[in-house]
Amino acid sequence: MKTFFAFLFLFAGGLSAQQGSVVLRGHVRPEARAQYDQGAVEPSFVLPAVTIYLKPSADKQSALRQMLAQQQDPTSANYHKWLTPEQYADQYGLSEGDMQKIRGWLESKGLTVTYVARGRTWMVVRGTAEQAKNAFGTEIHRYNVNGETHYANANDPSVPGEFAGMVAGFHGLSDFHWKPRFKKGKPLMNLGDGSHAIAPDDLATIYDFARLYSAGIDGTGQSLAIVGQTDINVADINSFRSNFHLPAIKLQQVLIPMSPDPGVSTGDEPEADLDLEWSGAVARNATIIYVNSNDVVNSLSYAVDQNIAPVVSMSYGGCEASDLVDLPTTQQTAQQANAQGMTWLAAAGDAGAADCDTTDPAENGYAVDSPGSTPEVTSMGGSEFVDYSGSYWSSSNSGTGASALGYIPEQVWNDTIEDGQLASGGGGGSIYFAAPAWQTGSGVPNDGLRHVPDLAISASADHDGYYVVSGGTPSYFGGTSVAAPSMAGMVTLLNQYLTSSGAQKTAGLGNINPALYRIAAKTPSAFHSITQGSNIVPCASGSPNCASGQFGYSAAAGYNQGTGLGSPDVYNLIHAWTSNVATDSSVVVSIDQNPVFQQAPDANGNQWAFTLTLTEEAGVGTTLTGFTINGKATGIVTAFGSANIPALGSLSSKNLGFATLTVPTTVNFEFTGKDASGHQWTQQFSVPFSATQVQLIVGGASNAASGEQSYAPGMIVSVYGTAMGNFAQAASVIPLPDYLAGFEAYVNNVPAPLYYVSPDQVNIQIPYETAPGQMTLTLGNPYVNVNYNIQVTAAAPGIFESSGMVAAPFSSAGRGQTTTLFITGEGQTYPALATGTTPDPSTPTDRLPKPVLPVTVTVGGQTASTSFVGIPYGLVGVTQINYQVPVSAPLGVQPVVVTVGTVASPAANLNVTQ
Repeated sequence: MKTFFAFLFLFAGGLSAQQGSVVLRGHVRPEARAQYDQGAVEPSFVLPAVTIYLKPSADKQSALRQMLAQQQDPTSANYHKWLTPEQYADQYGLSEGDMQKIRGWLESKGLTVTYVARGRTWMVVRGTAEQAKNAFGTEIHRYNVNGETHYANANDPSVPGEFAGMVAGFHGLSDFHWKPRFKKGKPLMNLGDGSHAIAPDDLATIYDFARLYSAGIDGTGQSLAIVGQTDINVADINSFRSNFHLPAIKLQQVLIPMSPDPGVSTGDEPEADLDLEWSGAVARNATIIYVNSNDVVNSLSYAVDQNIAPVVSMSYGGCEASDLVDLPTTQQTAQQANAQGMTWLAAAGDAGAADCDTTDPAENGYAVDSPGSTPEVTSMGGSEFVDYSGSYWSSSNSGTGASALGYIPEQVWNDTIEDGQLASGGGGGSIYFAAPAWQTGSGVPNDGLRHVPDLAISASADHDGYYVVSGGTPSYFGGTSVAAPSMAGMVTLLNQYLTSSGAQKTAGLGNINPALYRIAAKTPSAFHSITQGSNIVPCASGSPNCASGQFGYSAAAGYNQGTGLGSPDVYNLIHAWTSNVATDSSVVVSIDQNPVFQQAPDANGNQWAFTLTLTEEAGVGTTLTGFTINGKATGIVTAFGSANIPALGSLSSKNLGFATLTVPTTVNFEFTGKDASGHQWTQQFSVPFSATQVQLIVGGASNAASGEQSYAPGMIVSVYGTAMGNFAQAASVIPLPDYLAGFEAYVNNVPAPLYYVSPDQVNIQIPYETAPGQMTLTLGNPYVNVNYNIQVTAAAPGIFESSGMVAAPFSSAGRGQTTTLFITGEGQTYPALATGTTPDPSTPTDRLPKPVLPVTVTVGGQTASTSFVGIPYGLVGVTQINYQVPVSAPLGVQPVVVTVGTVASPAANLNVTQ
């Protein structure tokens, strides 16, 4: 029962009152100034999606940093061992209990929780300005900034003191969103000034990935995500691909569930079209997943939380100095993405070294772009072709509109003077992030700061622009918005190459920055060094950093703050990436379980049966040439059916065992093999055998909360015995699974969902469809099972308790105070809830499932009023009750009893205080 209690409170939370508040400083946007203030919005004004970012403990943050480093260290056992969102949640996210406490507080303020992140790092609420004020203590005002009307919080928000260490920040209290980083060039026309429009095959030739297409590396079987904040017209993308004879796009559109449909935004649609067209122009047979919402930050967060694709591209950003509120949470999102194997590409900005400025001359000093400044994100800068002399283009186009003949020398993109506005590749040092350990090498400033960009790709809209179809009209585009999705396509090709060559089992590289800088030091031919030009822009006299009327960074050999490491030679980069791929196999031996004696021999006469599995983990197929058991040669084909172990595959034994064996003893297995290259290997494996006779036995069952032998439909039951599960495993998903750790259960032949399984205890839910009367529990595995009969009644309430006291979150409460407890055994609910499931997160509090039978609570024999009775989101088969301790309740330890219908629970104790 203790095991289930501990597991339950990974899910359970409380609807409790705010007790003291802590203000989260620095959450007012710089645009929310008095001179722009138009007054408070009306109380009913709806905030559609406010994200509350949650922070793990310092210990978890430290452990995460270590894990991320290990995932990128080829010598580490954790190298490229990516996590699922649920694994991330369990290791680095907030606990389920804390999540539910925060959720309960939000709902008690009238806010609707519309989404809870799988990684337990954030949740989204919807509510009115009045509800937000009541919950967060902040007013929402309208602001008129440069002729545009926005809303934003006028003061810093606050949270209850008990949550201050859990809440990292807010997003969505304003509608100031990141801006797209595209530049629109000259209208489509017959150019006569020596410049050229870039076609997809031009890019493939210039950056050396055309050769990959001929080898079948074109994105097939891969996926990448584009995040945006506008609806699109697929006809534009189809027109683009048709014009260049590309295959039909494999496009999936995802409107995130907690966001209103943004509709078509004229300021954002060109960006979405550019990103979709050019990421797909590179990875032309990949699946492109467009993740859409009314806020690109929410789109990105959802893409990471759902682990949507191994590569994600964002061509939006904001001045880092204006985004200090979001930087910690941006990094948190990026770290989760990396931990899951996702690579995030971002635009470096289009204002040169002055990212906080939009007009020429710059007035705000040096600045870089977020999210590219985040160390876990690859920042893509801009270059420009230097092709005024030399033969770099054919005099005529190919059938696919291409004319580039090969690589074209590059300089830092800077069209500021020609365009009369800031138009240059972003770069410089972060004012927030310290230099990551991997950012080293020739040219990297030694000032302790994170520097951007990391790489560059041609980004001039004028020389030479990218053909884009948007709004039904072809145009030329540029900006670092092109660099991010183009590089995302190139990383997708890299993923395909690595998986198809056997270098990796699955696609996913995580943070590619450590590898980029490592490769640049060892294999400089993987990049085109850019040594010409600068991102220097004009600045206003007397403004920050403006000593000579201009500021910025010049190109130089090695790393520079205009183009980073340079532009990629994709063919060379891919082969440099795989230069250390294993040429020898790596075979790991495992056994299904520690072998034990079984009473009845199997079909082969063995009373000691087991299965050996040989798994190849290096991507090199091999042949098993020898197999001995305690030094005695054993037939390979007889034991395994084959001698071949496929690359990244496995080979399992058949019919292995002993008819008799003197125990205790240790059995020694030895395997020898030979790779196609001639490399020979040996693996030894020793396994202890014991005389322990383990049989599947059910010793008893009880209400998982009270320990009583009373049962009801939908209730959680603890069953005790031996040899039930192969090992201890808790459910990590909802709906609860029907099979865990080799164990399954049925109630009257209906599958029973599993909360927790171990060899000596399992916790299951009685299906709601079970009728009162005698029921038969069938427990075991697909091969061996036993039956156990129990009696089911309409209700059998039990209070979750710990050491005799009402369980967390509250084992004591003052007179008149509202507190919380949890029960199971409440019986049928209305609305009805499917077995193994939890309510939909968007369900209003007053519509959550609650017991059909009446519920009462007494404290010290006095009736307590209840303010909430129901099953909240995240719980299965467990009802939460918020009750008020009677003002005249006796002081000290008092019995608390919950009655459902006419059935009273065993008492649990509550310490009643003044």
